[in-house]
Amino acid sequence: MYTVKPELRMIVEDCYPHIRELNPAQRSAIESGYLESDENYIIAIPTASGKTLLGLLAALKTILDGGRVVYTVPLISIQNEKIKEFKKLEKHGIKVGKDPKTSDLAVMVFESFDTLTRFSWNLLREVDLLIVDEFHMIGEYSRGPVIESAVTRARQLNPSMRIVALSATLSNMDEIAGWLDARVVEHDYRPVPLHREVLDTEMFGARDKNQVVLKILEKSIEEESQTLAFVSTRRFTESLASYLAENIRGRIPEDMKERFRTVAESLLEVPGAAGSRPTSTCMKLAECAASGIAFHHAGLFNRQREIIEDEFRKGNILMITATPSLMYGVNLPSRTVVIRDYTRWTGRGQQRIPVFDYEQMSGRAGRPQYDDAGYSYLIAKSHAEALELEEYYVNGEVERTSSRVLENRDAFYRLIIVQVASGLSRNPDELIEFFKGTFYGYQLMENPYMNSFGMDNLQYELEGALDFLVKNRILYPGPDGFAATEFGMLIANSNYSVETAIKLNQLASEMDELNIYRLIYEITRTPDMPLISFKATKSRDPVRERLMDHGLFVMDIGNEEATAAALIEWINERTEHEIENAFNVYAASTRRVAYEASRLVKFFGRICEIMGVYGYSGQLEVLSARLYYGVGEDLIPLVVGVRGLGRRRARKIIETFGDDLRYVRKEDLKRIDGIGEKLAEAVKRYAERC
Repeated sequence: MYTVKPELRMIVEDCYPHIRELNPAQRSAIESGYLESDENYIIAIPTASGKTLLGLLAALKTILDGGRVVYTVPLISIQNEKIKEFKKLEKHGIKVGKDPKTSDLAVMVFESFDTLTRFSWNLLREVDLLIVDEFHMIGEYSRGPVIESAVTRARQLNPSMRIVALSATLSNMDEIAGWLDARVVEHDYRPVPLHREVLDTEMFGARDKNQVVLKILEKSIEEESQTLAFVSTRRFTESLASYLAENIRGRIPEDMKERFRTVAESLLEVPGAAGSRPTSTCMKLAECAASGIAFHHAGLFNRQREIIEDEFRKGNILMITATPSLMYGVNLPSRTVVIRDYTRWTGRGQQRIPVFDYEQMSGRAGRPQYDDAGYSYLIAKSHAEALELEEYYVNGEVERTSSRVLENRDAFYRLIIVQVASGLSRNPDELIEFFKGTFYGYQLMENPYMNSFGMDNLQYELEGALDFLVKNRILYPGPDGFAATEFGMLIANSNYSVETAIKLNQLASEMDELNIYRLIYEITRTPDMPLISFKATKSRDPVRERLMDHGLFVMDIGNEEATAAALIEWINERTEHEIENAFNVYAASTRRVAYEASRLVKFFGRICEIMGVYGYSGQLEVLSARLYYGVGEDLIPLVVGVRGLGRRRARKIIETFGDDLRYVRKEDLKRIDGIGEKLAEAVKRYAERC
């Protein structure tokens, strides 16, 4: 740390006492003049090599100089993790939060920063440093265009703002640096050396890949280390975890068994806190956790995933089996990483994962401060396949990163809408100029073979997009160029896709009367709605029958229909346990999905107002509340009026005392399970207000 200025060094040493000196990758950046320079920088070093500290050092220097910093990340889980980490800085007078209006260091997800660049220009111009974490995601289909458009707009509106991009190494880094007008610091240093290897079933005499994973787990147990195993689907996370748990159950030392049982019990308690009995998925999870194995996917309760992550960090879980989404979601390094599945299902069928994703998963291996080496094992079925996979993944090159702005049609439409709605671009020429400033435009202009053809293609695509947006009454042509309709302004101010907005707009225009069950079903068919998925290929007739009960006649039953059926049960106060048993779905995510559905109902309400479809605002408010709280209409006043009461206790109160609670004694309320002194007082205050 001797190369860092004393005032920065003092803060870092106080908040991060385990950091005694900079590693070679960090020194390389500092010695390049990174902290003294006002230039944009791309820091491209391996996972766990200290990118966050480099970003933090630049942030601290800017803040101590009187500036304001925004630190952007791709996911809310990472945002929460970073805020928790950076809160240590507050004892040095540095305000940390999510809002740059009230924070010296604001940690924002990409979408929130993108929203800031659309209309909050005065605030944007007060940002002196923008740090983009996980910048390599600029080539990702969904989030890539969000980063690209936000950075492009921010550079145009606040050209003096410095940008620091924290990234994995990409094959065309020079091209990306050219677009950002940035210096690049690349280094291959890892604090823990990484050994990558392809194993196969033949070398172990194994029947299948699961037996190979078991051999790796057994070795990890001998070494008292931990393992992450990546598979392609939720179902595979569970089947692999169950197989491993069953096969190591009899070999676990007694002291470990007690720790594992404690974890299993805490996982089983989660549904009860949410007012549900444990689902079969919860029971399976607890059974696996009792043997030190846990599966991790989006079909679990949020709290269960948090427990798994926390207990893994504490060393109380031997292995997590997970889908690849975990590689971005949270910081969970382990000594060993196993990649059992190297394909995933896409719209084009089974496809190999990119080399970049293989690198990201492998990079989780090796824990700084704990391990002297990290091990990544990719599993093949045969020796011949292993040789081919070694050439493709271990020795192969990461794919070239390209802009997805034009490929992602919805993102392309949305970018145009935002530019017009904000007044930044009024006509095709101004829109072309904006696109020239994007990474897509830079790649187009810098490619001598694509320059002329590419610009003609962009013009053609832009004309088609403008026609589409005018036809759907999102934009309209005026004497001074294009402008956004009220509907277009609604889209520009939201984070919903254009496809979702158009679908809901069409529903509002065709609606003779409000059918809440039809609305729930149509919402589940929008791209912004997270889905509750089936657990297996059992009969789907229960879902079909439940939808038919509410006048919804559907032939093909998929996850959209399962989600609609689950939400209908949810607003009728069914628990996650009951929903899972009824439809054989991953019901633990119902509460999370219902929250998103509640927000989409409100969005639909705004569309109705704009369309002049009146008379439904009250019903939509009620439906939104029912989805949010998971209650019948009669319980809404009580669950809204008494914070933290919840639907189970609210229903018990109404069943016991009726609707009029004015004369119910506090002592009688406390006899209801789960109601203590504070809640009883809150219910009494509510009753007096009514």
